[in-house]
Amino acid sequence: MQADIVLPWLVGRFDMEHYPAFQKMIAEDVAWCREHGKGYVPVLFPGFSWHNLRNGRAPLDQIPRLGGRFFWRQAEGALRAGAVSLYLAMFDEIDEGTAFFKCTNRPPAGKSPFLTYGGLPSDHYLWLAGEAARMLRGERPLSEEMPERDSVR
Repeated sequence: MQADIVLPWLVGRFDMEHYPAFQKMIAEDVAWCREHGKGYVPVLFPGFSWHNLRNGRAPLDQIPRLGGRFFWRQAEGALRAGAVSLYLAMFDEIDEGTAFFKCTNRPPAGKSPFLTYGGLPSDHYLWLAGEAARMLRGERPLSEEMPERDSVR
């Protein structure tokens, strides 16, 4: 079997505290792929929850988004590790708490609780993904510090 690109599915595998071990693994994967003429695309996710998919038998905020800091740490870490492409998971995965698309901070009432963006603008994660893309393209410096919306541009 042959492949041109390695894209490991990392969603739900770590949280902010455990990310450094995965960043080391990403750097090792990038090096291996370069040595073997393969592309490498790390998967980044903004947070995670299987609470509703597991009928409440998992924490509601299993891997917290931390207002975007968790996603930003992954983006900066992957680029610092040598990644030249990024895959964002997932645009519309509300059921796993990984959605990037616009979401309300006032979800409808019902049996299933919803995570919100904690009062952040409804397009916060789309905007942050755009800022990560700018960092990827070299249009903004590589920085561990997450940008603030009003201070950018």
